[in-house]
Order: sequence, then structure tokens, then C-alpha cells
Amino acid sequence: MHQSFMLGLVVATALAFDFTNGFHDTANAMATSIATGALKPRVAVGLSAVLNLVGAFLSLAVAATIASGIVDQNFITLQVVFAGLVGGILWNVVTWYLGIPSSSSHALIGGVIGAMLVHAGGHAVLWSGILSKVFVPAILAPFVAGSIAAAATWSAYRLTRKVDEAVGKKSFRWAQVGSASLVSLAHGTNDAQKTMGIITLALVANGTLHEGASTPTWVIIACALAISMGTYLGGWRIIRTLGKGLTDIDTPQGFAAETSSAAVLLASTHFGFPLSTTQVCTGSVVGSGVGHAAPVRWGVFGRMAIAWLFTLPAAGLVGAAAFAGQSAIGGNAGVIVLAIVLAAACAGIYVLSRQTAVSPENVNAEWTGEVNETHLTQKAA
Repeated sequence: MHQSFMLGLVVATALAFDFTNGFHDTANAMATSIATGALKPRVAVGLSAVLNLVGAFLSLAVAATIASGIVDQNFITLQVVFAGLVGGILWNVVTWYLGIPSSSSHALIGGVIGAMLVHAGGHAVLWSGILSKVFVPAILAPFVAGSIAAAATWSAYRLTRKVDEAVGKKSFRWAQVGSASLVSLAHGTNDAQKTMGIITLALVANGTLHEGASTPTWVIIACALAISMGTYLGGWRIIRTLGKGLTDIDTPQGFAAETSSAAVLLASTHFGFPLSTTQVCTGSVVGSGVGHAAPVRWGVFGRMAIAWLFTLPAAGLVGAAAFAGQSAIGGNAGVIVLAIVLAAACAGIYVLSRQTAVSPENVNAEWTGEVNETHLTQKAA
């Protein structure tokens, strides 16, 4: 009974993480299209949700990396997985409240690593896999995406310099619908896989699956639905930061940024890298500003970069503390207490967010320095 309860709770919590991943990362695909007016806000998140759902069925390479390339499956337990998910969810919700586009992928990986370190020590963590498939791609991804976006932006303006401005804007808006859709599809092929990998880990830990087993079909379907529902909710606070806070985006820039992001994400999925879509898409937006010699708000980007640096260790500390706490209490009681703490923390942050709400109606308000200015609430009302 205890084991069945624990497995059910872990699967439910993993799907909750997948849901937060969806609304946390909606901005990656649709922020630029919303900012340029290529898509209306609610249409954008609806389209993104559908394509995330489709993308989740196209590849399992990233799921395999998460399931077998981060920690040694011989040491994994349901309690480790649950504590790791707590670390990932809390980081996602806190950064969403602050409007910071941070990495859900690194939050999840950090949470699991932190819990595993407390449970079994450093020898149970596959450091070589983390270095090659997490750290190195994380460092390179924003620069690669930004460089491609800068070159694409420069080329777009160069090739259309003799085209009537109104015609050019209209054409690029239509092109953005396609490029933003491709990013959403790529996001589904990458980010939905991470939760699939975590649930697969839990099933291995429970003895339901043997070590090295592939992801069951029901897990794929459940994760695809969870991330798409989260996407449809719309992470308006982060959409605002990415679409309005980094640079003033015009339609050629938006098209170039989205195309660059999609190319990098699809390549990472092919190689099984659990890449941060946030870092890729942020790098592309900055690159689009550089490519058009548009002012980039480096202070905003600096705050994002700091959050990126702290994501994995911060989520790791929470995962470690969560595992230690539930172990100290012991049994079902420890797990239930941790679940209540997680739910209360998420509810409290949500209540705080309603004081300065960002919505489809005010997400494109003029940027004045913060994601959650008081005037936004007044304007929405």
C-alpha cells in the first residue's frame, strides 16, 4: 500500500511539474509573435498548446537521457524522484512569479541531483553525462542561437530593404505564424520528454519497469496532455519579459529569432540533449536585437543570466532539503508533509501574483523596467 501510494504521488507530482513547465515556457515559442502582433495572445497560446501536444509524440531521445543519463538507476528511489520534483516545481513557480525565463530542464535535473546526493552520495550521480549533455550544451546554446538569429535578422532586413514596409511587415507576420509554430513543435519534442524520463525513472525504482526499459505509451500521452494544458494557461508574466523586456522586436526580428530557436531545439532533440528552451529562445531574441542594431536591455538579460547560473544549484538545494526533511519524518507521513508544504508554497505564490496580474490584455503594455508594474493591474481592470 505504501509503495502504491508513493508511486501514484510521484506520477501526479511529475505531471504537475510538466504542467508548470508548459506555462513557464509558453513564452519561448510565442512571446515574439505576441509582441509583434503576428498572433493575438489567446490564439498564440492555443496554437502552441496543440503543437506541444503533437511534438511530444515525435521523439523519445531526451526522455532516454533523463531516465538513464543523469543518475544511476541502481540507486534511484521514489522518494528521491519526489524530492527532485519538489525542487523543480518550486523553482519554476518562483521564477514565473518574478517573470524570469529560467530553465525548467535544469530545475528538474538539479532537484533530482540534490536529492540523490543526500540519498546515496556523489557516486550515484553520472557526472560525465551531466557534463556532456547538460552543462556544455547549456553554455553553448544561447551563443549559438544568438549568433544564428543575429545573422538571420541582418539577412532579413538586407534582403527586404527595397520591399514596401507595409508589405514586408504583413509578410513577416505570416512567416512568424509558421516559425512560432515550429518552435512550439520543437518545444514539445524536447521539454515534454523530460517528465517522461522522470516518470520512467520512478517506474524503474518501483520495480514496475526493468532497468533500461523504454517509456510506456500511457506516460507519453499523460505528459503530452499535461504540458499542453500548462501551455494553454499561458505564462503571461514571462511572455511579457521575453517579448517586451529584452529588446523592441519588429516582425523580421521575431521571424529570425523563432527560426533560430526552432533549428537549435530540433537539433538538440535529435542528439538527445535535454536543452533549456529558455536559454535558446532568450539567446535568439538578444541576437535578433544585435542583428538589427536595436537597443538590448542588458540589465534585464543580466538578471536572466544570473537566474540561469543559480537554477541547477538552487533547485538542487531544495531537492536535497526536501529529501532530508521527508526522510527525517519517515514513511507516508514525511511524504504527505512535503506534499502539503509544496502545495502551500505554490498557492501562496499564486496569491501574491494576483496583486500585480499580467494577462492577455496587458501583456504588451509598454515596458518601463519591471514585469509586474502596478499600472498593469490597473490597466487590466
